[in-house]
Amino acid sequence: MKRESGKLRFNFDIRAYTMIFALIAIWVIFTVMTDGTFLRARNLALLARQMSVTSILAIGMLLVIVAGHIDLSVGSVAGLTGAVAAILQVWFNWSTASSIAAAIALGIAIGVWQGFWVSYKKVPAFIVSLGGMMIFRGILMGIAKGQTVAPLSDSFKFIGQAYLSTTVGMILAGIGIVATIYFIFKSRASRIKYGFEVENIGLTVLKAAFYSGLIVAFIMTMNAYEGVPVPVILVLVLVLLFTFITTKTKFGRYVYAIGGNVEAARLSGININKITMLIFIISSLLASIGGVVLTARLNAATINAGNMFELDAVAACVIGGTSLMGGSGSVAGAIIGALVMASLDNGMSLMNTQAFYQYIVKGLILIIAVWVDIATKNKGK
Repeated sequence: MKRESGKLRFNFDIRAYTMIFALIAIWVIFTVMTDGTFLRARNLALLARQMSVTSILAIGMLLVIVAGHIDLSVGSVAGLTGAVAAILQVWFNWSTASSIAAAIALGIAIGVWQGFWVSYKKVPAFIVSLGGMMIFRGILMGIAKGQTVAPLSDSFKFIGQAYLSTTVGMILAGIGIVATIYFIFKSRASRIKYGFEVENIGLTVLKAAFYSGLIVAFIMTMNAYEGVPVPVILVLVLVLLFTFITTKTKFGRYVYAIGGNVEAARLSGININKITMLIFIISSLLASIGGVVLTARLNAATINAGNMFELDAVAACVIGGTSLMGGSGSVAGAIIGALVMASLDNGMSLMNTQAFYQYIVKGLILIIAVWVDIATKNKGK
């Protein structure tokens, strides 16, 4: 909302808010259709844990798509790295820390491999990552020998199955509220300092109260079951880290510049090859973290682990407002998209909806999200 000629006018961003309204509508529909089961604390805690892997993959995918590429291998990378961690621990008795470190190192090495082909050999990312999807799935099937690798140690399972105590949850809520209020008022003060237009102080207080209320509601809901799931905390840390990277660092600005106009970015002195290589390394690194969380959550590694997760990650980004043409998108949007995808899976599972209907509904949601993206861009021209 802006002040203009003594009057207030609303500046409504359809792209930013459409999916939030859609998410609210989805939650209302599933709540009614399941007689309130969808909104119970136990189900919401499971939903939050369920979306954690897709969220981690979507954060890496966001960078790739914003830069104008795509990574179709993240599901296979997650499955392979998770299996490597499980095999090292179950078959070779490695410690949890060593197993996870090896899995993450493998994820980085895969990122270097794919980034090299895309950056320096100019092979389209679609082909490189499509080939990678098959290569890494094949390696996974070979090393696991078709077996389910289990069980894992308690320390490994902690990453995917544990909950924080209610006391720790309340402490985190307090920290989150203080940080939220600080950054909202700091942002306002910064805009005033540099002469930008700002909303009135009443709206700023209302915004701070709204976000604080959301934090309290989230923590209270999680505590009503068994506490905040550990993988959700991991996702929140990654969200904060990559929101900072994409909005406050030179690297983040370069990624958006490359996706917006690669030739202009090259002429302005940006090292396109280096940035592209880093993007694919980060994507595979996050895929390996997602693979570890998935393996820990399931307490096992299977040859089907991570299957089709790449499409969920792409869908989460697009539904959350990331343009497939590159140059625009946000971490918060990708997380909202992941929540939409997880809510659809969760709600339809509660309703015992047959699998083919689930694919149809998710496909339609994806098409509508892309249509909204294209329609709003055309409207802006």
